[in-house]
Amino acid sequence: MRSHAMPRRLWAALLCWAAVSPLAAQARRDVILSTTTSTYDTGFLDSLMPRFEKECRCKVKTIAVGSGAALALGSRGEADVVLAHAPAVEMRYVSEGTLRNRRLVMSNDFVIVGPSDDPAGIRGMKAITQVFKKLAEGGAPFVSRGDSSGTNILELNQWKAAGIKPEGSWYLQAGQGMAATLRITSEKRAYTLTDRGTFLATRASLELEVVAEGAPELLNIYHVLEVNGDIFPNANTVGSRALADFFLRKDIQGYIGTFGVARYGQPLFTPQAGRREEDLVAQAH
Repeated sequence: MRSHAMPRRLWAALLCWAAVSPLAAQARRDVILSTTTSTYDTGFLDSLMPRFEKECRCKVKTIAVGSGAALALGSRGEADVVLAHAPAVEMRYVSEGTLRNRRLVMSNDFVIVGPSDDPAGIRGMKAITQVFKKLAEGGAPFVSRGDSSGTNILELNQWKAAGIKPEGSWYLQAGQGMAATLRITSEKRAYTLTDRGTFLATRASLELEVVAEGAPELLNIYHVLEVNGDIFPNANTVGSRALADFFLRKDIQGYIGTFGVARYGQPLFTPQAGRREEDLVAQAH
């Protein structure tokens, strides 16, 4: 009888192993997520990652930098999955083949914030190029992230569209993430471009208000991308796919739609899984 006990226990163990999550083949292996600072500064990832880690029986190592740097990390195989908001840069890496399976996760928008008394007089303006022209003409202090992030790329594109090369003592480059840039902007009674989520999450400590919003160009779209395991064989492709799928799951999308409501009175992001980017852009216009 005892000679059959071990095979039965071994068989039960194998059945148990086969029934666990798709991450069983890479159990307990870290998943490296490179992402924009807004998903970290808002507390979004802190609220979600413990849930994923419990399900996958692994750890997520988060690297929060500007979207440009986050995507570059993925393109070099130094991260497994990327959550970013720089569509043009994302598509470049997809075209090169280093990143793949780019999928829409969520959105919010960008806003211009500044002192409550709005010395530049831009409050309520809708045409973003006119906002930037007026800021430059008046020499109002403006703080740029200056870090090649998705926010910085959008900002520079708007200066270009307005026909302005931002330079001079009024134009300051922080070289930091969004939360730090907002603090500098508040201290200097300046203006800046920010994603709404980070502003809502930090505004209690700032002397800033939204002074311009609603332009179609200010739509802010987040995608998740996976590192190409065919190019980077050491990448945790199982973990990458599992985390990407996690963001798109119906229950997680529902959570995204309510994140921030209790604390800030409105959600910081809008769930968009399953929708097309071009449809969101068309709707914004």
